[in-house]
Amino acid sequence: MAGPHPAVAAARHALTEIFTALGPGAQVLLAVSGGADSMALADTAAWVAPRCGIQLQAITVDHGIRPESRAEAETVCAWLTEMGIPAQVVSIELGEDGGPEGAARIARYRAIGELATKLSAAVLLGHNADDQAETVLLGLGRGSGARSIAGMSPAGKLPECPEVTMYRPLLGLRSAELRTVCQERAVPWVEDPSNMLDGPWRAADGSPLRRSALRHRVIPALEEALGPGVVPALARTAAMLQADNEVLSSLAEQVWETLVRVEERAGRSVVVISCAELGKHPQALRTRILYRAFEVGGAKTGQIVNWHVMAVDSVVTGRDNRLRIDLPGAIAWRDQNQLTIGAAELIQMEAK
Repeated sequence: MAGPHPAVAAARHALTEIFTALGPGAQVLLAVSGGADSMALADTAAWVAPRCGIQLQAITVDHGIRPESRAEAETVCAWLTEMGIPAQVVSIELGEDGGPEGAARIARYRAIGELATKLSAAVLLGHNADDQAETVLLGLGRGSGARSIAGMSPAGKLPECPEVTMYRPLLGLRSAELRTVCQERAVPWVEDPSNMLDGPWRAADGSPLRRSALRHRVIPALEEALGPGVVPALARTAAMLQADNEVLSSLAEQVWETLVRVEERAGRSVVVISCAELGKHPQALRTRILYRAFEVGGAKTGQIVNWHVMAVDSVVTGRDNRLRIDLPGAIAWRDQNQLTIGAAELIQMEAK
């Protein structure tokens, strides 16, 4: 008797590895949008979970940007129920930070994280190799450095919810392979027009969303120019950079523990660092420590760009005191050869 299609087998192998590591009785929350990627994830999880003793639940987030989105989400939940996966729809309201894509991502992860916390569950996301390639290209386009170009990690903490563990088991599979999984398994899916070039979401200048433009214009052009191996090559680049970043992050953590002091002022955190001591370390470590200091000090890290990091780094390595750099949601202030990062009102007395 012939075995499953290679794409089906590959997806099952990826899920088996994670579920085996989690162990029998573990709670897992699937984030299912209804697209082919997440439906392939759900079907594969439903097949593997009973064999590993995993307890599954699923969440479908309704972004509310189209009149029919709620009905589509309810349909997805019905499909999941037919698979034997308890599922629920959660509606969200989008904020204004980060543009349409960024606001949706923040609100979505928060909704997923809130439910995962209630369930004490790990989260599985359906990102694939094509998503990874797009993320690498977005990082390149922003000039954001190695951490951004490293793309999405296969495992770690859920964005916006660091107390929740998440996994991306399908990063090694192409989008086309996951559609094949759905076709082989007779799994339905929905096509979200928001992902199309002419979708309802637009960039601030009226152009297509950046990720949609990459998906439908840039990657096909790269494949035409460089060959069909572009997406796997970008995914390999991300994996190699992640390995490098793990080492640098570990070294930065050691430096953080020895140099950084975190103080509580008016119930909020302020970070204090010796400029002389931090300046002894390579820039690759300094910038990682500074970025973490921005985060701990209350800056809006989603709005931090390379200019902010390099400006504060130049303050650290320079000789002048009584210097201030404004950050989104915080300030960096150097005085008496110490760098203080936190909300402006907590440091203002020192800045006078």
